[in-house]
Amino acid sequence: MTDTTTTTPPPGAPTGGLARPSIIITSQYLRDLSFENPNAPEALTPGNTIPQVKVNVDVKTRALAENRYEVTLNIKGESDVADKKAFIVELSYAGVVGVENASREQVGPMLLIEAPRQLFPFARQIIADAVRNGGYPPLLIQPIDFVELFRRQVEAAQRARTQGAGDAAVPPAGPTA
Repeated sequence: MTDTTTTTPPPGAPTGGLARPSIIITSQYLRDLSFENPNAPEALTPGNTIPQVKVNVDVKTRALAENRYEVTLNIKGESDVADKKAFIVELSYAGVVGVENASREQVGPMLLIEAPRQLFPFARQIIADAVRNGGYPPLLIQPIDFVELFRRQVEAAQRARTQGAGDAAVPPAGPTA
């Protein structure tokens, strides 16, 4: 009979002594909020016309310090009823994000996919409340596929580089300075 102890790391534990990449949102805040109701009270009168709603979402990043970034969700919602603007809502919602144990190639997706995914529910609630407080039913923005949004940004950056437009778009490897 022998006493042997084998140490097996638990499932999902990092191997080889390397820690997994992670992000930590240290703060989040409302940077800017605007609600315009240009045709009130007429636009508030219920009618048979179904409102047309358009929502645009953009994600921006900016380096604050080493491994510390600001990630900003910019959301704009517009509603038209019978060719008249019912409302315009614009929101910039940001968070300060720390990135740990990540390679340069991992930082971009972490900041442009995972951080916005965590900030989005809070921004969505602010938009819904602002529109409701403007006299309309809450604008409940559907979940956003930040992976697809990131892919489009990478493709746009690659097209801009091949067309000689410089580095105007977000680089695929990381945040803007």
